[in-house]
Amino acid sequence: MYNARRFQLQKKYTMLSRFMPRDVKFFDLFNAHAEQVVLGSKALLDLLTVFNGSDEDAAKQCDLVDVAEKTADNITHETMRQLHKSFITPLEREEIHQLITNLDSILDLIQDAAHTVTLYNIHHITPEAIKLSEIGLVCAERVRSAVALLSSMDNGPQILKFCREIDELESEADREMRGAMSRLFREEPDVRELIKYKAIYELLEMVTDRCEDVANIIEGIVLENS
Repeated sequence: MYNARRFQLQKKYTMLSRFMPRDVKFFDLFNAHAEQVVLGSKALLDLLTVFNGSDEDAAKQCDLVDVAEKTADNITHETMRQLHKSFITPLEREEIHQLITNLDSILDLIQDAAHTVTLYNIHHITPEAIKLSEIGLVCAERVRSAVALLSSMDNGPQILKFCREIDELESEADREMRGAMSRLFREEPDVRELIKYKAIYELLEMVTDRCEDVANIIEGIVLENS
């Protein structure tokens, strides 16, 4: 009797699930957000490359960062809306929530870094800042590559490879950060300028930290579902 009852419940659930919203494009939303992370990272690097203290091109790149961040916010809101209305999801709900919110955190830090550069009235960009931004861009590109493969766990080995690369890049950023701070405290006599550059370095390095957070989430998803 118990087995017959369970069979009937399973059959009813199967029939009911056919009418539930399965075809929610969560992976498309992840990919769209990751693309904005890369666009924001590119704009930040371009901002630092062209910056001379009053360059209109720098303001233009900062605007591009803002556009990427706003677009990503809309994608995040749509992901959360779909998450709340969907009965069946391709990943665990908590995994979806963690992934999209941590992707969003990357762009929030990119935006913070861009506005800090333009608002702090600094006179030049150091090679160390540009190097940290370059590492951040490569991290963002690896995040995009890993996210693009998430729709199939058959891609697990390649996804994990990208995650390891992100971890290595974050370690490289740590080393670059330590060298930048050491030089800053040795060579910058103006305490106000020291504080400004220290803040910029920290924000740029934190971008790679958030990329590593996303990589850890993706790694967990792969190991849990493969």
